[in-house]
Amino acid sequence: MGWRRTVSAGTRREGLNSDKTQGQNSSCRQHCTPASALNSLETQPLSFIPEKAESRSFLKAAAACVRAPQPASWELSWMIARRMSSQDLSISAKLINGGIAGLVGVTCVFPIDLAKTRLQNQQGKDVYKGMTDCLMKTARAEGFLGMYRGAAVNLTLVTPEKAIKLAANDFLRQLLMQDGTQRNLKMEMLAGCGAGICQVVITCPMEMLKIQLQDAGRLAVCHQASASATPTSRPYSTGSTSTHRPPSATLIARELLRTQGISGLYRGLGATLLRDIPFSIIYFPLFANLNQLGVSELTGKASFTHSFVAGCVAGSVAAVAVTPLDVLKTRIQTLKKGLGEDTYSGVMDCARKLWTQEGAAAFMKGAGCRALVIAPLFGIAQGVYFIGIGERILKCFE
Repeated sequence: MGWRRTVSAGTRREGLNSDKTQGQNSSCRQHCTPASALNSLETQPLSFIPEKAESRSFLKAAAACVRAPQPASWELSWMIARRMSSQDLSISAKLINGGIAGLVGVTCVFPIDLAKTRLQNQQGKDVYKGMTDCLMKTARAEGFLGMYRGAAVNLTLVTPEKAIKLAANDFLRQLLMQDGTQRNLKMEMLAGCGAGICQVVITCPMEMLKIQLQDAGRLAVCHQASASATPTSRPYSTGSTSTHRPPSATLIARELLRTQGISGLYRGLGATLLRDIPFSIIYFPLFANLNQLGVSELTGKASFTHSFVAGCVAGSVAAVAVTPLDVLKTRIQTLKKGLGEDTYSGVMDCARKLWTQEGAAAFMKGAGCRALVIAPLFGIAQGVYFIGIGERILKCFE
């Protein structure tokens, strides 16, 4: 223990007010912990201590580091832990915001989405003259709840779908853009592209099931209007006991998995990607730039009203722009067809038949409905997202 007495004697001789020693003490506090400094001093051999005064000053600084009650490295570790915790909280909040926004949005606009699907699937003689006519006939024939046929599927899967879409876009924007405050159109479009790809994992099977349920009422009307309809045109008949039973998502999913495997639920995956990727490429950059116009200098974020309007405008523009691709996707994913209606083997076959038999106007069927569905849906989504409901919910559990 003689080397410790050497350190103590050197400390008394040099004085505690030496500027040089204080600088070394400060440096050591920034790079040492008490445990590491103590271990370093105690494990060195006696030959470690040279006779020069500057070496004794170094040892004095190390001893001061050992006496430090709360070194800077501890504070740094605490700050890093807090930041990591904050990032985890942010991701969870984004997922909650996306889920809440999806639930609220779908509940508000689902009847319009049902009208869109039925209008897009019409071939030959039109059963419905427009959105209003479709909703009125649906309400008379199937009741009010008939306008929400297929909503259970959406309400179940829209939470992960919207959460993945919004969280993926936000994550990719932070990853691709060096400074989140700078506008970079190419990186924003690339982030939107990635978000569109990520969401298809949920979107494709969700819409596959939803479309069958939504179109079942139209097929029933077509069957009743044609006395010569064959049994194969009946929607999802599995026997005499279920001829008049409305289809269910569980029945359809079970039948698809039994006959086609998991690929049956992902029918129309290519068409879904062709629709969702361009939509996200248009929507997210457009919304980000429109929303930036309303950012307050005091709060650093846009108001709810501005975010809602920006989401509505960006959503309606993107929705109308990709309507032709949505028509192709709807036609391809519809399993049961009415009497005399075409079937399709792929995107190109569907586009060719649609062009030759129904004309260019058929590619814009349901465009108005899509704008009315997507505009409030994404307006609500971005409004909830920027209000930070998820953050407030998580704070209640802290």
